[in-house]
Amino acid sequence: MKPLVAAVAVLVALTVGVQAQTPENDALRVRAEAGDAEAQFSLGSMYANGEGVPQDDAEAVRWFRLAADQGHARAQYNLGVRYDTGRGVPEDDAEAVRWWRLAAEQGYARAQYNLGVMYANGRGVPQDDAEAVRWYRLAAEQGEADAQYNLALMYGTGEGVPEDDAEAVRWYRLAAEQGDAEAQYNLGNMYANGEGVPQDDAEAVRWYRLGARGESPAAFDRRCNPPGGVAPRSQMPQFAPSSRLTIRAHHRSLCNAGFHHGLLAAEQGHAGAMTNLGAMYSQGRGVVQDYVQSHMWRNLAASRQTGEDRELSVKARDAVASFMTADDLSEAQRLAREWDEAHPREP
Repeated sequence: MKPLVAAVAVLVALTVGVQAQTPENDALRVRAEAGDAEAQFSLGSMYANGEGVPQDDAEAVRWFRLAADQGHARAQYNLGVRYDTGRGVPEDDAEAVRWWRLAAEQGYARAQYNLGVMYANGRGVPQDDAEAVRWYRLAAEQGEADAQYNLALMYGTGEGVPEDDAEAVRWYRLAAEQGDAEAQYNLGNMYANGEGVPQDDAEAVRWYRLGARGESPAAFDRRCNPPGGVAPRSQMPQFAPSSRLTIRAHHRSLCNAGFHHGLLAAEQGHAGAMTNLGAMYSQGRGVVQDYVQSHMWRNLAASRQTGEDRELSVKARDAVASFMTADDLSEAQRLAREWDEAHPREP
């Protein structure tokens, strides 16, 4: 069974800068009670977030439903979220699918993505990879980074579509260019292995760095380009694309249309990208061999991992340390501390 996880439950809410009993608030309610769908959606958002009114999930659902019944796509999406999470209504996958489908059929990208997740998992609908791909593609073509990432996964594994590494690379790249850490990591793997693209260690290093540092390609290229002078390639295991075929769940109370959903993970540092970047430095693949940099990245990876993954990173880090002087080791530890200070993680 594929380890696909639950659908994203992201509540789209309109930020309404009003307080209770203000003329603006009263006017909004009058319009909502008169049947204005946008006002109903706004009032539902206010109740959902406790903005200008006491927070009340049941009232949020009531107003979202009134707007959704009139065909308001964002209200339909939010009503689907409510049924998915059981907030203000009993949890009901089939109802979540029903409302997301109505929004998705109007072209609402986040609903299209969530509908794809439900088909991939068989939640509220019969499991159907081809339908999952169809909805991912519609959302991906609108620039939805999570959908681009999942569509790349489907092409990489041949689920719902013929296996096609070049198509996987294309969709990973689109998500990666939005700052999605998982996509940056997997794109680096594709270049390291020569899957779907010509094998290119320098490009692999570039994408691992982006995934580890949490930068968009444009920001990275402005700041520093990968070092030149590639050393001869030595023997090392091939990197496999991420085996975690999971759909990442983003349980956020606010979803802004332009938000890049992979960016938070990238800012925290992607442990897989750090691990592979450490390997590239230790072997001189795509970069000049540098044990200090290798130790730094392996140390950072280990600090973000648990269990067997951490043990492997610690073992690799310590193996690199055996080739380093005391000064080199001190420098690598200093660089790791400074990187952590500049990229604080959430508690």
